[in-house]
Amino acid sequence: MDHVVPLAEAWDSGASNWTPERREQYANDLDSDRSLVAVSLGSNRSKGDKDPAEWMPPSEFAACTYVTDWVAAKLRWSLTADGAEKTKLKQVAASCPNTKVTWKVAR
Repeated sequence: MDHVVPLAEAWDSGASNWTPERREQYANDLDSDRSLVAVSLGSNRSKGDKDPAEWMPPSEFAACTYVTDWVAAKLRWSLTADGAEKTKLKQVAASCPNTKVTWKVAR
């Protein structure tokens, strides 16, 4: 299993201000299909703790799913995004015209 938004990225995006209990909730978020995903070991190693400005899946179809899941996870947990990350997300989203981001706020 892999966190769509890696723990280190979440930390840099606002989780550093959370309580230990909140960070544990994030790390073990099984209430959203978009927070934790099954991936191959190779894919997980190449992604590491990178954000979309630094790493994207190789296929366009996977890229659309990835950015949708990324944005949903960030919104779910009220995490921030830096400028390079936002630019890349917008660039990829432009080629995903039928994609809709939905999320449920984490409690």
